[in-house]
Parts: sequence; C-alpha cells; structure tokens
Amino acid sequence: MMRGEVYVAIFAPRSGSEQHGRRPCIVVSRDAFTSHPAWGSVTVVPLTTSPRWLLPSPTSVQFSAGECGLAKASAALAHQITTLDRSKLGGAPIGRLSLEKDLALAKALRVYLDI
Repeated sequence: MMRGEVYVAIFAPRSGSEQHGRRPCIVVSRDAFTSHPAWGSVTVVPLTTSPRWLLPSPTSVQFSAGECGLAKASAALAHQITTLDRSKLGGAPIGRLSLEKDLALAKALRVYLDI
C-alpha cells in the first residue's frame, strides 16, 4: 500500500455528511507508515460521483471515467480526508494517480488544511 494508490474501501459506519458506503479512495498517508505491515490505519481521500463535485472547486480534484482505474467520472474530496483501518481497503489497488493528479490533490489538501 503506497501513497497515490486508488483502492475501493468500505466507509461504514459513518454519519451526517460524511462519505459512506463502498467507494474508491486515494491513499495519502506517508509511505513509511503505509508500507509497514504492523501499521493498522491508513489516511485516505474518498471519491464521489456526485454531479455537484464533478465541477472544479478548491478542495476537489476531478477524474475522467477510466482514469486511475475509475469506472465513472469522479472527484476526490480533500475536505473529506479520513483515517480508516486498513482492513477496510479491499484487495489490490485499482489504479494510481499520475504525477499531475498527485500534485493537484496535494494542493487541494493544502487549501483545505490551510498548510
């Protein structure tokens, strides 16, 4: 498991406006943590196919269908960054971010976290 890989995860239980259900996500944790088998959690940014987020915003990154292994046009929601138990990420990664998308996601995270 490495930063920039796209996995399908189970986001449950969740509440309110949190992203929930089975959906793709992007690993954003440091490789030093995620590559260590004893480290039990992983920080991810969930993706959505909601039309509202397919439009550009400072805290989202848009992806076309087929890009990074995604079946549908999607958006990564930096403002929904969360940490999950790594058991919630199923199987092998479905894709990996390009350098351009990795930089765009890093920028969206900096905007959201004000760092």
